[in-house]
Amino acid sequence: MEIMLQVVLFISGQEIIILALAVLLLFGSKKIPEMARGLGKGMREFRKAADDIKRELNQNVPKIKSELDDIGKNIKDSTESMVDDFKKFKDDID
Repeated sequence: MEIMLQVVLFISGQEIIILALAVLLLFGSKKIPEMARGLGKGMREFRKAADDIKRELNQNVPKIKSELDDIGKNIKDSTESMVDDFKKFKDDID
């Protein structure tokens, strides 16, 4: 993408016209609208898929956060329990 952007930045108006004529000669006037329609459909499908992914992530983030909070609480409780056990053990030794 970055390379393509760099290439586009260095194309002047005359070069764009020459490229457009070359595309017209290569593909013909009938194929260009078909290609544009296909490109539009592809972009639409891509946006739809991206929106679906965003929606799924937004729906599942609260559930994942809740599960991570529970895991963190369990780890904290286990750590506190281990510290208490070590303190009791130390008191028993002394």
